[in-house]
Amino acid sequence: MQEQIRQLNSRVRDTPGYRLDFACGEEEIREVQRLRYQVFAAELGARSSCRIPGHDSDLYDHYCEHLVVRAGTSQGIVGACRVLSPGAARQVGAYNAEGEFDLSSLENLRPQMIEVGRSCIHPDHSSDAVVTLLWAALAEYMVSRGCEHLIGCASIGMADGGHNAANLFQQLSPAQIAPIGFRVHPFDRLPYERLGNGAPVLMPPGIKSYLRAGAWVCSDLARNPGFNTAHMLLHLPLSRFNTGYALPSDQRRTEWRWT
Repeated sequence: MQEQIRQLNSRVRDTPGYRLDFACGEEEIREVQRLRYQVFAAELGARSSCRIPGHDSDLYDHYCEHLVVRAGTSQGIVGACRVLSPGAARQVGAYNAEGEFDLSSLENLRPQMIEVGRSCIHPDHSSDAVVTLLWAALAEYMVSRGCEHLIGCASIGMADGGHNAANLFQQLSPAQIAPIGFRVHPFDRLPYERLGNGAPVLMPPGIKSYLRAGAWVCSDLARNPGFNTAHMLLHLPLSRFNTGYALPSDQRRTEWRWT
């Protein structure tokens, strides 16, 4: 698996028009926060509590490494996610997900578990290219740091009162649900049993991306009133990482060119 990931990254890094990087310095972090605000607040209707207008930030930003994708000659940031390492989680005192979920069943995984959060992509660059770069970089990060597990919260908007979130959760296949020993419980559980109405599901790209990468859903839905969203926790062991997800196929967009 490690060799597959290294080979994958050697090809993905040459994706035309895009470049992987880590945000450095306050101004680049601010650029990431503005992109997050644009995606989460302006487009998804999430409510931001940040004191800086037009930004999305919280205390975890200081402890995380911010992986970014830059585009074109301007090298503006068009995709981003932040990574909380096991050591940083010890420094801050908890994973961000612990504000919504009881992670005691994952206690033994902490020394090798990273948390990914605040993933977002500029709407003008929402192709497979940016998503692939981020996932390939995360896999390489895990290998280089000796981390075997990745967790992250994925959001579903609740402007409809939670019906789509409930329908999505009820229509997950058994293969997409984590084994019993890896399941966690939300503190504020969304009663999806009462909200499902059988309507066609609109799956957010973030959740689809996690599932295609090989992640399990390891929680019931949690309510997040601050963002007006429902959250589910996903768990991706490195051993399950689907390297084929980041490889080109005949079905991918025509601008894909691999060296």
